Amino acid sequence: MQPALVALVIFVVYMAIAFGIRTVQHLRATGTTGFQGISGPPGSASWFGGVLFALALGLAALAPVLELAGLVKSLVELPRWATWSAAGLAVVGTVATYGSQVAMGKSWRIGVRDTERTELVIEGPFRIVRNPIFSCMLVTGTGIALVLPNVLALVSLLCLFVAVELQVRVVEEPYLYRTHGPRYAEYCLQVGRFVPGFGRRRF
Repeated sequence: MQPALVALVIFVVYMAIAFGIRTVQHLRATGTTGFQGISGPPGSASWFGGVLFALALGLAALAPVLELAGLVKSLVELPRWATWSAAGLAVVGTVATYGSQVAMGKSWRIGVRDTERTELVIEGPFRIVRNPIFSCMLVTGTGIALVLPNVLALVSLLCLFVAVELQVRVVEEPYLYRTHGPRYAEYCLQVGRFVPGFGRRRF
């Protein structure tokens, strides 16, 4: 199977699981989709985070499609074992993303609404890192980009990294601190942001 086709299949399955299935489950459980839209006014850091996230997904879809059409080419040709190892990494990231979403239960959201209060989830994968969903999404994105290392896939991965950093640092952490106060501040001191032990912070 061509690397571009492998990357496309993984991306479609990832979107179906992480956004499709999870959204339907959340809708049935709560009556809402969990989508809150892009935060902040146009031009703000939080707004750019949302735009970059959408751009990352769009480029991740275009990368294999345009390569299959012969319009772009991979920068390097990886050995077969490396391609399948990267595909395995992306699959693991997809499963872990979904597991982390499920662990949030009814508190799961995409985006933030300042007027809404959800429970602070600190159990399960959230005992290891504060943002396991984003951590696992980055693993998936890295795996897909390694399966198909063309310019669009690599730019998609860069956009995803920047979007996640902005969303967490500018939007979610301030919101959670405003909502949960000292309890969240203590949690931040004990648990790393994306990687265990790294990114602890003091409010």
